[in-house]
This record gives sequence, structure tokens and C-alpha cells, in this order.
Amino acid sequence: MSNLLYTIAVILIIFWAIGFFAYSAGSIIHILLVIAIIAILLRLIQGKNV
Repeated sequence: MSNLLYTIAVILIIFWAIGFFAYSAGSIIHILLVIAIIAILLRLIQGKNV
């Protein structure tokens, strides 16, 4: 589960970077970034206990 969470976070960060530099999609790009950061923080907080 944590590997899936980390993978989703990385994909969201990549989409955010593409959207930020290539398109003007408004606030949806920043929402993707926030979701990705939350996913990474959850993985760091949970650690390897899962």
C-alpha cells in the first residue's frame, strides 16, 4: 500500500510540473501538488511499520 501511495505521489508531482510549465490549468494544478505532498508526508510519517 505504501509503495502505491508513493508512486501516486510521484506521478502527481510529474503531472503538476508538466501542467505548471506547459499549460495554464488554473488552481487544479496546485491541488495536484498539495495531494502529492500529503501523500509523501503520510509515507514519511508511517515509515516502514506498515
